[in-house]
Amino acid sequence: MVHAARSTLDRQLRELQDRLLVMGSLVQKAIDSSVRALKERDPALAEAVIRNDDEIDRHRTELEEQAVQLIATQQPMARDLRMIIAALHIATDLERMGDHAEGIAKLARSLLEEPPLKPLIDIPRMAELSIEMLHRVLRAFVERDPTAARQVWYQDDEVDALRSQVYHELLLFMLQDPRTIRRATYLIWVAHGLERIADHATNIAEQVIYLETGAAADMRRQPPSASAAAPGPA
Repeated sequence: MVHAARSTLDRQLRELQDRLLVMGSLVQKAIDSSVRALKERDPALAEAVIRNDDEIDRHRTELEEQAVQLIATQQPMARDLRMIIAALHIATDLERMGDHAEGIAKLARSLLEEPPLKPLIDIPRMAELSIEMLHRVLRAFVERDPTAARQVWYQDDEVDALRSQVYHELLLFMLQDPRTIRRATYLIWVAHGLERIADHATNIAEQVIYLETGAAADMRRQPPSASAAAPGPA
């Protein structure tokens, strides 16, 4: 009987993890598509991101229902309970990442009404880094690897540096030509959305550390074992 109960709990925990990975895949696609819609000026791609955000929201709702049912019927303790709590937090971060991707897609759609302000270099790089961070942190979650999670944490610094670079470059555009203010402001909002996506990836990293240690992650920054490469020029 005990073995059967343990087997059922393990299966349900795997199902919870699998749903998180599906959500993560959808979010990665949304981030990539939203920035490609902006760079390639593709209204259909932007609309697809906006439309598909409902699917990400649905997965979060179903995961929450699944977690509550698991707690009520299996009464998990200790590490198993930490897994469920971590999954709930991660689902929230993934859903918010999807919201930011949807917001970027809406900005891309609005920017189609005007000619491009400049070639996009740093913003696509921010998207690449954010997607890489999400992929790595979800792998750290599956592998229960707090060390890998901390590397994602450190990688956020590069995204922050790029966001600052984008902001200062676009501010210069606005100062030199007031006619660029609307387009530059929208691009600043895009960069801010990508920065927030990376921040949510670091939140997930904290949950991985919590899952393995049972303690909140130490927020103090320490030099990583391999320093992140400095961002290149815009």
